[in-house]
Amino acid sequence: MGLIERLAADVTCLKGALRTLKMTTPIAKNPTRIFPTVIDELADKFGDAPALLSDRERLSYRELAQRSNRYARWARAQSIGKGDAVCLMMPNRPEYLALWLGITRVGGVVALLNTNLTGTALAHCINVVEPKHIIVAAELLAPIESARGNIVGGAKFWLHGDAAANFPRVDREVEGFSGDTLSDAERCPLTIEDRALFIYTSGTTGLPKAANMNHYRVMLASHAFAGVMDTKASDRMYDCLPMYHTAGGIVATGALLVKGGSVVIREKFSVREFWDDVVRWDCTVVQYIGELCRYLVNSPPHPKERAHRLRLACGNGLRPDVWPEFKRRFQIPQIIEFYAATEGNVSLFNFEGKEGAVGRLPWFLAGRFPTKIVRFDVERQQPIRDAQGFCIECAPDEPGEVIGKILKDASKPGARFEGYATAVETEQKILHDVFDKGDVWFRTGDLMRKDASRYFYFVDRIGDTFRWKGENVSTTEVEEAIGAFDGALEANVYGVQVPGHDGRAGMAAIVAKDNFNLTAFRDHLTRLLPDYARPIFLRTRNNIDVTATFKQKKNDLVAQGFDPKIISDPIYFNDPAAKAFVRLDAALSDRIRAGQVRI
Repeated sequence: MGLIERLAADVTCLKGALRTLKMTTPIAKNPTRIFPTVIDELADKFGDAPALLSDRERLSYRELAQRSNRYARWARAQSIGKGDAVCLMMPNRPEYLALWLGITRVGGVVALLNTNLTGTALAHCINVVEPKHIIVAAELLAPIESARGNIVGGAKFWLHGDAAANFPRVDREVEGFSGDTLSDAERCPLTIEDRALFIYTSGTTGLPKAANMNHYRVMLASHAFAGVMDTKASDRMYDCLPMYHTAGGIVATGALLVKGGSVVIREKFSVREFWDDVVRWDCTVVQYIGELCRYLVNSPPHPKERAHRLRLACGNGLRPDVWPEFKRRFQIPQIIEFYAATEGNVSLFNFEGKEGAVGRLPWFLAGRFPTKIVRFDVERQQPIRDAQGFCIECAPDEPGEVIGKILKDASKPGARFEGYATAVETEQKILHDVFDKGDVWFRTGDLMRKDASRYFYFVDRIGDTFRWKGENVSTTEVEEAIGAFDGALEANVYGVQVPGHDGRAGMAAIVAKDNFNLTAFRDHLTRLLPDYARPIFLRTRNNIDVTATFKQKKNDLVAQGFDPKIISDPIYFNDPAAKAFVRLDAALSDRIRAGQVRI
């Protein structure tokens, strides 16, 4: 990058950073102003202007505030107080936001459950937050029923919608409460330091972790991205990402609402209907994850794919091989790629539109947002230390783990790490004595490299987690599900790269009994695991290679992938068309690599 080009990039980045800081700096200075308070202010300012839109229901700013007030009064009637957890399992819809806004308004903490989970994984997510109440949408009653036998505690179940269940109907009960603004006596004294949400994230090991999301982080996510995207009242966001994640549930919604814009909420992403929706709703902004963009690029031409008014696509995970075609084919004027984690303190933004980069940290921001890349030992799964016991910063273009310094500065709450529901999980993400004795840094669990121009590029995820179909997959969880099948003796689960697909596809190397039944095994996995976590490839072996300390070796398996030309073990492909595991030969492997087979 030449001097003129670098100066231009610095100016673009500086403008974006100043917009963002203008929106976020006041948050810490007004500690009692939480997001539900902002919604009240917006209702007064924008009234009947559209806020949340969908084919199912629509809420104006005034109606959103009123609906959330009804839920707040319902929560008070159930004696839900400060810090009490309420689990919510509901598909994307405007009511989703109104519900958790109301409960958090009076001090409750809402755990946003992943709607893909079932059985023991879902029960774990519920148990870890120890809820007093569980609210489930009628269409998601079956997954809850599959988990009930493993749910501990005396949480009260509530149904939202009509279904054959003996649970009280929360959607009916709230109609008996007023939607007027809460009086001072009805309000719970809250600050931005108080917990608001639990948002689940897969860490480097084990089942999903419940990340603490205090009111500051809710305010930060919504206001920061309003600055990043430079949203206006005339903007309309198309949001088809899961609302149980930060991107779809807080960033895509809050960034538009705080500026008076509107948000179109779709229950699930659809390649076939994406452009119809964007044009029909006259959207100007879209929130993406990389795989969404790849699906669109790989789809047949759509008559409306250039008939839109989109000015911006903002998101994360847009890979270098998809970026230029996505921008060119669909005539997207601007793309802002970013990197962030729900529970973390590392945020990177690519304001300049540098293809393939997740963000840039120019010299004038490096001191305010201390972020480093340190050398990493892939075998030990730990940062490398020098002779003095300190971590070693990577050279330009050298891959390593990204870490962010944890600061206990009241004026910089975004530099803190709020952790998870359990102390053990929290400590696993903290790195001590990194560059100096006593310093503390947050481990992102991601490998990146940084070039000479200070652009960051994603390399891979660390440890026992890989990403597939926009979701984090825990290999430990999958291994446990496989181990629960009678015919499976041992399993080693890992992710393998498939040409033309983002992330890594799940693959399991297993040691099985002689009478192993592939049909019954597939049915077993379907019952226990969400679609994205089920192994795409299966490799049967006589034994699982382990280290001297009996830890399973994954690196060689990952490197070999699913290539039957170099693997003598039998390999099977989880064929969605045949709904069965079929033997993988060289011809089928080549067709998969060429993108001729759906996976």
